[in-house]
Amino acid sequence: MSKILRVDRPSDYSAWVGQTDPHELVSVIDYTAVSPVRYSLNNYGVYGLFLQGKEAGMELVYGTGKYDYSEGTLICVAPGQLGGKEDNGEFVNLTGWAVLFHPDILQGTGLEKDIRNFSFFDYRVNEALHMTAEERDVMVSIIRQLERELKFPVDAMQNRIIVGFINLLLRYAQRFYNRQFVTRTIVNNDILTRFEDTLKEYFDSEKQIDHGLPSVQQCADRLNMSPNYLSDVVKRTTGETAGRYIKRFVIQLAKNRLVSGMNCSEVAYSLGFDYPQHFARTFKKMTGETPTAYCRRRLDPANPS
Repeated sequence: MSKILRVDRPSDYSAWVGQTDPHELVSVIDYTAVSPVRYSLNNYGVYGLFLQGKEAGMELVYGTGKYDYSEGTLICVAPGQLGGKEDNGEFVNLTGWAVLFHPDILQGTGLEKDIRNFSFFDYRVNEALHMTAEERDVMVSIIRQLERELKFPVDAMQNRIIVGFINLLLRYAQRFYNRQFVTRTIVNNDILTRFEDTLKEYFDSEKQIDHGLPSVQQCADRLNMSPNYLSDVVKRTTGETAGRYIKRFVIQLAKNRLVSGMNCSEVAYSLGFDYPQHFARTFKKMTGETPTAYCRRRLDPANPS
């Protein structure tokens, strides 16, 4: 049975690495100060940002290749997730940072709702943020300021300032992720190609007959990545969501089958729709016309387009 460390509060992880926290809801850990630390497989009840040091010796893989950044990585976790490496009695020297915060610190703040928009909390380890040296310096600077604030005497403004620093960290993380999506054009195009190949294979093998229309989750699992990361890559590359990309792919198949002579019901069931009305609504939403109108226009000699 796996040895799992429950991190219900930031102090649970801090105690594991040998640190006492001045704040009950937020922890900043400088791994240089507490290393060596034992490995741990953590069940998180908190949010966490783990900024790996250059000497961490952590090799991350993306798809079929390795990341091409070497200045450090940022891994983010959210409540309900499992991460880390199971304790085997070994110790490891780390030089990075960890910031952990309980959801309660966000209560009554704008970040309480906004945090749902940071999709990178649901990325997998192999989708971590790889920063340049300059980007890493920005993050470390904010973390150090947060660390100092946690050591100040408690007053009426402290939690607001703490949440401000956390918000700043997350905004910069989002900016740097956006940069990574832009600069990794070749990798993103490869993902898009494999995404489309996955859809082709799904319908070629007629999985839709038993399992219905393919979902973003199913495609992401086939591509060995998280659905949020797949969605973000598709959005950055094509300007549309992964769900809409799937619908557009399905509608193109539908057009081919309609023109070949299949009726609306036959097309609907052959593509995995539960009923023809659902297919007709989706078709009109995606194309602006009903399947019947599309066929009439395509087959009318006066309208060869």
